[in-house]
Amino acid sequence: MTSFAFRQPPVVGLPVVGLETRFPVRRVYCIGRNYAAHAIEMGHNPDREPPFFFQKNPDNLDPSGEFPYPPRSSDVHHEAELAVMLKSGGSDISVESALDHVFGYALSLDMTRRDLQGGQKKLGRPWEIGKAFERSAPVGPIHPVSLVGHLSSGRITLKVDGELRQEGDLKQMIWKVPEMISYLSEYFELAGGDVILSGTPAGVDSVDRGNVMEVEVAGLGAMKVKVV
Repeated sequence: MTSFAFRQPPVVGLPVVGLETRFPVRRVYCIGRNYAAHAIEMGHNPDREPPFFFQKNPDNLDPSGEFPYPPRSSDVHHEAELAVMLKSGGSDISVESALDHVFGYALSLDMTRRDLQGGQKKLGRPWEIGKAFERSAPVGPIHPVSLVGHLSSGRITLKVDGELRQEGDLKQMIWKVPEMISYLSEYFELAGGDVILSGTPAGVDSVDRGNVMEVEVAGLGAMKVKVV
């Protein structure tokens, strides 16, 4: 048995609808600017370009229903996203077989310290300080494929205190779920427990303490997260 110099950090486990067992998180990949309208509002070309990804940390995923406003920022934005949970993986996965590796789907948020991210962009530096902070990815229960099937279309929205801010359709994603999985597998060896946040529609904006965010995706219900 392997011994460690100090106690091992716990494995992040997310709840699964209909199961008592939890989904063990391994890695978190996030695609940038995957809806044309969002690319435009962020000042970029909406044409289909090679996708790019950044990463969050496994323990950034938080199913608690609360989002603590993070330090060192005064401009924190919501980004409503569909999370894709893998049950298996590999390298050089074909687009045709990619969905065979999907365990399920969940509602999620890619919370962003936009002011810090913007500063990093100007310096040509990585985004993690703006993206991968503590509890920066609120997430709902995972809906297994066996219950909901595969989601290739459906309305995705985000409301803040009941006001609609983001609205789109999953079919508007520039890079579809099978393509994201296939592309990532060319550069990383994917595995069960990997999570892919699949991008956000237009309408991202700031939140304040006390706000309640509500994300909804057709087929997955709704998730409410309070900013505290």
